[in-house]
Order: sequence, then C-alpha cells, then structure tokens
Amino acid sequence: MIRRIGEVPRRGQRYTLRPGAYAILPIGRRFLLTAETDRDFDIQLPGGGIDPGESPLQALYREVREEIGWSISKPRRLGAFRRYVFMPEYDLWAEKLCTIFVAKPTRQLHDPIEQYHETLILDADDAISALGNDGDRMFLRAYAGSNP
Repeated sequence: MIRRIGEVPRRGQRYTLRPGAYAILPIGRRFLLTAETDRDFDIQLPGGGIDPGESPLQALYREVREEIGWSISKPRRLGAFRRYVFMPEYDLWAEKLCTIFVAKPTRQLHDPIEQYHETLILDADDAISALGNDGDRMFLRAYAGSNP
C-alpha cells in the first residue's frame, strides 16, 4: 500500500488519479527545486504529471527540462506517496500518486519553459523547510539525512 501524506480524502468527493514523477536533484549539499509563481508561491520538487503513453522516467526527464531547464542522468526510484488535493489549474480534484526519484543534474540547458516556474538552488535545511507539501519534505529529509 502506498502511504497517504496530507489531507484525508473528502467524503463524497470524486478524485481523478493523477500519477506523477518528481526528482530530488542534489548538487553537492544543495538541491535544485522549482518555484511555481502564478497563484500562491509554491516551492516543489521538479516533476509533474505522467502523460498518456508516457513512462514515469520519460515524464521525469520531460518535466525537469520544462520546469527548471536542466538535463538529468541516472534516475533511481526512492519510493512513492499519494495525496488528495484540488488542482485549480485543471479544475480537478486529484488523487496524486507521486513517485519520487533521485537523479544527477548534468547541465542547465535553458531557462524554465513552463510558464510561472523559476529554478531555485537551496541548501538541504532551507530546501526542506521551503517545500510546499509534506510528501516532498519527507523524501528530501530522508535523502539528505542518509547522504550527509
């Protein structure tokens, strides 16, 4: 069973399954993150939804390029969590199934191409406290603690 992080699903609310792939991207003791700036400022692990016909790894490579403009290599799956949220950009109640990977950032290709995204590089403590959801924080805290 995949652990639920965050709010309990609302009784009577229908949720659409939204699988996604997200990356912990270490550069020494700092981490690449994305800041979504259009609605509420939200800092996240780079990544996002897996499109139909796409594998989790294909989605991971694509989303990292779109959101922060970096190429990555050697992705390794760390685990997964689920969370139940309303996604206003899609007008959708979603059961987000979030698969977390760690990967090596290889080089910056360009600025973010996804609108309202900015690339951040934060040290471990600042990154953990800045992340906008408990699941991302849980995985980054565990990774940073096991890779001092």
